[in-house]
Amino acid sequence: MLEYFDPNKDYGTPPKLSGKQVNLIIDGVSVTVPAGTSVLRAAAEVDINIPKLCATDSLEAFGSCRLCAVEIEGRRGYPASCTTPVTEGMVVNTQTQKLATLRRNVMELYISDHPLDCLTCPSNGDCELQDMAGDVGLREVRYGFDGNNHLAAKKDTSNPYFTFDPSKCIVCSRCVRACSEVQGTFALTIQGRGFESTVSPGQDQAFMDSECVSCGACVQACPTATLMDNSVIEHGQPEHSVVTTCAYCGVGCSFKAEMKGNQVIRMMPYKGGEANQGHSCVKGRFAFGYATHKDRITTPMIRESIDQSWQPVSWEEALQFAADKLSSIQQTYGRGSVGAITSSRCTNEETFLVQKLVRAVFGNNNVDTCARVCHSPTGYGLKMTLGESAGTQTFSSVKYADVVMVIGANPTDGHPVFGSQLKKRLREGAKLIVVDPRQIDLVKSPHIQAAHHLKLRPGTNVAFINAIAHVVITENLHNPAYIAERCDTEAFNQWQTFISDERHSPENTQDITGIPAEELRQAARLYATANNGAIYYGLGVTEHSQGSTMVMGIANLAMLTGNVGREGVGVNPLRGQNNVQGSCDMGSFPHELPGYQHVSDNVVRQLFEQAWGVNLDNEPGLRIPNMFDASINGEFKALYCQGEDIAQSDPNTHHVEAALKGLECLIVQDIFLNETAKFAHVFLPGASFLEKNGTFTNAERRISRVRKVMPPLAGKEDWEVTVALAKALGYEMPYNHPSEIMDEIASLTPTFTGVNYDKLEKLGSIQWPCNESAPFGTPIMHTDAFVRGKGWFAITEYVATEERANRKFPLLLTTGRILSQYNVGAQTRRTDNVAWHQEDLLEIHPHDAEDRGINEGDWVGIKSRAGETVLRAKITERVQPGVVYTTFHHPASGANVVTTDNSDWATNCPEYKVTAVQVSKVAKPSNWQQQFQRFTEQQLEFLPTNS
Repeated sequence: MLEYFDPNKDYGTPPKLSGKQVNLIIDGVSVTVPAGTSVLRAAAEVDINIPKLCATDSLEAFGSCRLCAVEIEGRRGYPASCTTPVTEGMVVNTQTQKLATLRRNVMELYISDHPLDCLTCPSNGDCELQDMAGDVGLREVRYGFDGNNHLAAKKDTSNPYFTFDPSKCIVCSRCVRACSEVQGTFALTIQGRGFESTVSPGQDQAFMDSECVSCGACVQACPTATLMDNSVIEHGQPEHSVVTTCAYCGVGCSFKAEMKGNQVIRMMPYKGGEANQGHSCVKGRFAFGYATHKDRITTPMIRESIDQSWQPVSWEEALQFAADKLSSIQQTYGRGSVGAITSSRCTNEETFLVQKLVRAVFGNNNVDTCARVCHSPTGYGLKMTLGESAGTQTFSSVKYADVVMVIGANPTDGHPVFGSQLKKRLREGAKLIVVDPRQIDLVKSPHIQAAHHLKLRPGTNVAFINAIAHVVITENLHNPAYIAERCDTEAFNQWQTFISDERHSPENTQDITGIPAEELRQAARLYATANNGAIYYGLGVTEHSQGSTMVMGIANLAMLTGNVGREGVGVNPLRGQNNVQGSCDMGSFPHELPGYQHVSDNVVRQLFEQAWGVNLDNEPGLRIPNMFDASINGEFKALYCQGEDIAQSDPNTHHVEAALKGLECLIVQDIFLNETAKFAHVFLPGASFLEKNGTFTNAERRISRVRKVMPPLAGKEDWEVTVALAKALGYEMPYNHPSEIMDEIASLTPTFTGVNYDKLEKLGSIQWPCNESAPFGTPIMHTDAFVRGKGWFAITEYVATEERANRKFPLLLTTGRILSQYNVGAQTRRTDNVAWHQEDLLEIHPHDAEDRGINEGDWVGIKSRAGETVLRAKITERVQPGVVYTTFHHPASGANVVTTDNSDWATNCPEYKVTAVQVSKVAKPSNWQQQFQRFTEQQLEFLPTNS
């Protein structure tokens, strides 16, 4: 058996483990492997490499190329080793004269049907076909196929990121199988027979016209130059690589940044990455060009007023200018007149330093994070019920789930690599319950059909979750033994009385939720009776006025059925950005120090005071909404905003812009002049994830290294900027490397005490808690007991949102994301991803469109009590009547002009998912959009030409 896993080696298809061990002999070497292992893999584990073309460890065995043929004593013929399982006492020979002749003949057939341009082929030096020809000793080809049309086949260059050259295809089917088995899209097929066989996207379509989602799995699987990255075709093969972590969604995929000098040639999914296991999506795989985009601002800039031009200055001048402004404002308006916002796109170490700057240097707790506007209810709800502010499982745990409930999430668009893992489990037979106002792709896609799509009305989540729990408890589908052992009995009894009330029954809530009572009952029974029931949820749960209540309701349901504490179950929040979990862990909230330790705890605070050499404020500071209100009231005057675009991402844009205009000093640190920077007085150039060292923590609490692959374009990593600003304010932060920052984090944060860079280098990644009790981390939480001790059932009273449809605003607007774009689009809009999504559209049901005389592509005005914007209409039955939907990736769309400042009762997380609106056909953009365009043009004119 292997003592370690080499992610650069292909071991063949992994076995389906049974626990039984099998002994055999391969080329005279004794081998012991699990039953179910293929001969090919068994040989690889003792470094006996059998030639192969169609086989790879990421795909099921196929047995089509015949290169991996072997001789087995007592058997006739030459079976394919990739499809032949080992048996006890088997004797295998992989190197005989007959096998050598057979393999050369097979390879000769492949080469005879292949273009003779190896020396000029873009995959030269990285081609398995070339490698295998050499391995089998092929030196010449005796014949070819006259009139072979496929050698003259035209290239498909429709995809912006890769080229399909069918003339080089050997029809090994690896790309087809990668698309189906790994990605689960089934966009590729084999058409024709014999020499006429070809790989085809869809029904003989171009890649861009097919169902292809550009995940890159086919390109990665291709053993020839048939499917090639355009960047490799243009720049040649990379020379070296650095393993790092993707800076997009909360899956936290590992990649090898493959380089030529300081230039990234391609991002190759890393097989050793536990979160993605060698898979990727279009964003992580291909959309990295923003890091060197011409819009990058690489010179610090300052100005006294936002109606003045930017002045490029040195780092020292910019930092001193900012420090002087901050000091002057605090002297004039008081210690609490300044604050900072951290970013979920920055590393743990950078986020830690910003909150340290606020607390140790500004002298207050006015620090908040963009995680406030997405998953703060997750932290509150799970802390109250289970005792820890994070999800319970690894992503790979889903392969053991029997029933999966997806609530308010769209994994195939928002978390596509996890979405692929989920689809694979569903194809294997797991049942799916989708709870969403909109028909997401998971409801019905190739080889997948949701057992239930519960189309609840926006804003009625809590009524829904209470109805589900009511069915479980009144039909005795709960797990009394689990509850008695693991949960607070008094809290459960009180909750049981509450939830058993008939007002929570499906029959009494169906008029609220819009979900037929019988269908809800069937879904409740399906989840409750599963051996392993798992819940995955997203922003459709948290971004509501009752977001925290709903999270507690989800935790109640999981505890009620005993679905916490083992593989295949759990409560799993799908974090939207790459380091949402980490930014929360690092103390970015105004009431919590790192590790969710309250600022009022004297013992905890004294520990930080001793480490930092200052006295800390014991009163919680301002949240982002409080900062905005205080700015408008003239009480809050300066803000340091690192890596976050609040002018585009926060709700009620009119209110946000008024607050930013009220600041005397806004310091923005980012890689682009984002929407917030238009209101700034100091611009500090940021560094992309490719230009820095640090760590990210993904949605499964997995801490992974971010490694610098090229020098920072502006000369500084982001953590160095914060250190320099602190120094300009008179406070030393004597770090030489982010590893030293992590050491400080570990010394102050109980869940991180066992984390350090040396351990991360050895293990690859670590899931917190990592401490004396769990020195190698904690993949599954709450296995023996809940972190809080006994699980607590929370009373989850349904309170209707203020945002209700009425005669003036009869439709409910909800928002979400699309696969090709990310968050506010600052990164992905500066890549070729715009080919898939050039503007935000308003999805509207045909009935609602017909009532308003709206046709496909019409300009439509969307008006709410907060504001008005204009988008083009997309008429679709994916939304139900009475509901409209849009994305928010383009700033000119103004999606947040119409969202209100309603927010979660516990955390102030905005209620993005429910906005009452009216929609009507219009002829031009809104007044705000016209003003936005003029203001944007003005601010661009203020930029120096060499910025």
